[in-house]
Amino acid sequence: MNLKAFHTEDKPFQAKKIFSTTEGQVNSFRITAGNQLKEHTTKVPALLVCVTGEAVFENEKGASEKLLSGDYVNIEPDVKHWVTARQDSQLLLIK
Repeated sequence: MNLKAFHTEDKPFQAKKIFSTTEGQVNSFRITAGNQLKEHTTKVPALLVCVTGEAVFENEKGASEKLLSGDYVNIEPDVKHWVTARQDSQLLLIK
C-alpha cells in the first residue's frame, strides 16, 4: 500500500485515520500547495512527520519549523498551531 492511496479526492486538505488503538492513533494528511491546516489545538502530545513535500508548522509560541521529507516536529498539548503547505505535502500525525 501507499499513503497516496488514502487521498483520492481533489481537495485542498484531506485527512484519513489509518490506524488506531485504545492508546492512540495515526492519521494521514494531504495539504495542497498554498493551503493550510487551520489553527487548532490537541489535548495530547503529538508527533507530526512530513512524508513528502514541503510544509511549515507554526504555533502561538512563535515556533516556525520548515518540514521536508523525513522531518518531524513534536506538538505540545493545548498550544494553538497550524500547518501551511509550500508544496503538495503528505504528513502523518501520531497521537
